[in-house]
Amino acid sequence: MSRVAGAARIRVRYAETDQMGVVYHGNYFAWFEVGRVELLRQLGWSYKALEADGVSLPVIEATCTYLHPARYDDELEIRTTGRMASALRVEFTYELVRLEDARVLATARTMHVPVNRDGRPCRLPVALREIFS
Repeated sequence: MSRVAGAARIRVRYAETDQMGVVYHGNYFAWFEVGRVELLRQLGWSYKALEADGVSLPVIEATCTYLHPARYDDELEIRTTGRMASALRVEFTYELVRLEDARVLATARTMHVPVNRDGRPCRLPVALREIFS
């Protein structure tokens, strides 16, 4: 199965850090969401349009390996790839890279199952399945 990739940039805000200027670990998952949303946008889709079509992509599994700390005012790039992991599962992988020194700060993976308005598993729209397959 093929993978599609995209990238988004963010700058660490003061509110995302602790007293030592280090990013709180839970914020990484919000950044990974930015990566997913921007990847879909770069592919010509949006979460808003997907949900208007009656499909949501809840996270059913998430992992992150923290390699080096992100700090206040770091400029980061979220490199995101997506693929169909099975007929009903979409997998996204992430690399969080500090642009100043190209250091990979974290790697992560999230697994999603498309669900319809009733909360039942469903297939992604054909065009999106084809992109991720």
